[in-house]
Amino acid sequence: MDKPRQSTLNRQILELAIPALGALVAEPLMTMADSAMVGHLGTEQLAGMAVGTTILNLFVGMCIFLAYTTTALTSRRLGAGDKKGALRGGIDGMWLAAGIGLLLALVLLAAAPQLASLFGASPAASEYAGIYLRAAAPGLISMLTVMAATGTLRGMLNTRTPFVVATLGALANVCLNATLIYGVDLGIRGAGIGTALAQTGMAVALCLIVYRGARREGVSVRPSIEGIRKSGFSGLPLLIRSLALQLCGVLTVSAATRLGDLTLASHQVINSIWALSSFSLDALAIAAQALTGHALGTGNFDRVKAVLGRCLAWGAGVGVFLGAIIIVGSPVIGRIYSSDQQVLMATAIGLIVAGLMQPLAGVVYMLDGVLIGANDSKYMAASYVVVLAVYAPAALAIAHFGNTWSAALAGGQSLPATAPSYGWILGGNHAGTNLVWVWIGYAAIMFGARAVVLALRARGSKWMENAEG
Repeated sequence: MDKPRQSTLNRQILELAIPALGALVAEPLMTMADSAMVGHLGTEQLAGMAVGTTILNLFVGMCIFLAYTTTALTSRRLGAGDKKGALRGGIDGMWLAAGIGLLLALVLLAAAPQLASLFGASPAASEYAGIYLRAAAPGLISMLTVMAATGTLRGMLNTRTPFVVATLGALANVCLNATLIYGVDLGIRGAGIGTALAQTGMAVALCLIVYRGARREGVSVRPSIEGIRKSGFSGLPLLIRSLALQLCGVLTVSAATRLGDLTLASHQVINSIWALSSFSLDALAIAAQALTGHALGTGNFDRVKAVLGRCLAWGAGVGVFLGAIIIVGSPVIGRIYSSDQQVLMATAIGLIVAGLMQPLAGVVYMLDGVLIGANDSKYMAASYVVVLAVYAPAALAIAHFGNTWSAALAGGQSLPATAPSYGWILGGNHAGTNLVWVWIGYAAIMFGARAVVLALRARGSKWMENAEG
């Protein structure tokens, strides 16, 4: 079979990635708007919302496999010419998502205050977190359904519809929250209700779109126990992958916490920039998932290899671009978040390390996307357990010995707060040197381990021949 031209693949990647990027950005913008409105209610309310959104994001993050599994399954069946099977697989995933969402919503309704108290916030903040969580809990059913429906449409090579729905949902959320928080005077409870209502509207819209497609093809939308069971077992390995990544993130924050408040504060700034840059890479990974699954469905292995090569080139190239922006902007980026000179110095140091690691991150995201698109889920689960096993000792060592290493490097010297941002080269900025260890651990060791295990798989052909459909 003829290999696809690079220009054609480039166009297809961008057609999928650009709308996907818009949809990815809509959710954090919605959270930012919520935080801004709740922040005007008071510090304790804002602290409560911070805890509440952290718990919600943890739940949703663990369930990201719902989107990944439906994308892989739907795209592969579509590539094989089985549009009915593609839609049926997506519908099964949506029913599974609704069921999981219901269970998690019940957990939040029953144990929201207890979960909030685990974060060690003040009693008042914990109380507000519980109020917010209970108000937002019903929205989990809709949010997880949105994830599965979005995966279904991505698998159908349609990322524009989820982008439009996500954008309209974000705008509706702002209007609803403004009305409920201030107009109806529900306070932080109004923020939770508004978010749940916006998510429900998004779920209804996407479900209607999938329903219309199913009706055109004569596909039943009724729940199938066998189909739901198959979707659940198919997604279980990716759940293990998600949990391993979540634990890596927890270990990183724990290490920064152990190294002091200044290190932790600066780490939060760097992590925010890293997360922002990750949206672009994740959007490319979504394109990789859909195109890989579709190519495997056609049985054209030359096209699969071409997709892999093009996606890796895009990941590395965008990583270099993002890394250059972060490094060049490192002396000033921190000023968006803080005016403390010590925080600014430490942040500049950590941003250099984060910027240097962006090309590696780009390659990892693309390898991730291709193998997820192939639904090579069992290998993904096992490999990410290995990644966690490699990273955990490094993170624990940094947490326990980072301060000692930084002090040894400094040789007892200390630079004034007004020193140039790159004065750390002399070993004088303790928190900045701490951040070098933290981000070498996270961005070099953890992402490096991911790159190794994923590249070892991608260089062979078993992931193509044995991909689960």
